[in-house]
Amino acid sequence: MQTGAPMKQHSGMRPQDIVVLLKIIALEDSPWRIIDLAAVLAISQSEISEALNRNMIAGLMDSARRAVHKEALTEFLLHGLKYVFPEQPGATVRGMPTAHSAPPLSKRLLATAEVYVWPHPEGKVRGQSVRPLYRTVPKAASNDPKLYELLALVDAIRIGKARERNLAAEELRKRMALK
Repeated sequence: MQTGAPMKQHSGMRPQDIVVLLKIIALEDSPWRIIDLAAVLAISQSEISEALNRNMIAGLMDSARRAVHKEALTEFLLHGLKYVFPEQPGATVRGMPTAHSAPPLSKRLLATAEVYVWPHPEGKVRGQSVRPLYRTVPKAASNDPKLYELLALVDAIRIGKARERNLAAEELRKRMALK
């Protein structure tokens, strides 16, 4: 006998699901509401709600859709993200630095010939284009340094070479307070 409403079907992860989780982590222990996440991420409230549901079903959030399961998310980011949301750098464009071209990795690595950017009309850096996980990422990241670093680390995992991926994994674990 079933009680309550049936559990919603999981139709697969979407890139914005990861952006929502990273924003919640960037908020640390600050309280948040769906309306607030929608405003700062420029994602509709209904899509935020759907992202939270998909993350809960995937085991990346608790059943109340309030707390991120950081170990599970870290495991997914390190071992699954580049297969689920692959990316290849594209044409040279003006934009906002990402991956190893952005903090915190840009502070740890010597400058390389490869510069990666999210295409953005107000960008001040030229480099190979990398599609962000979601179209509003550059705007959201420009207003939140912690979120920016998390998203850049995720891109280093998606497109980086072994050294960049390893450094990104180390930095992500620090930010998730995992050793």
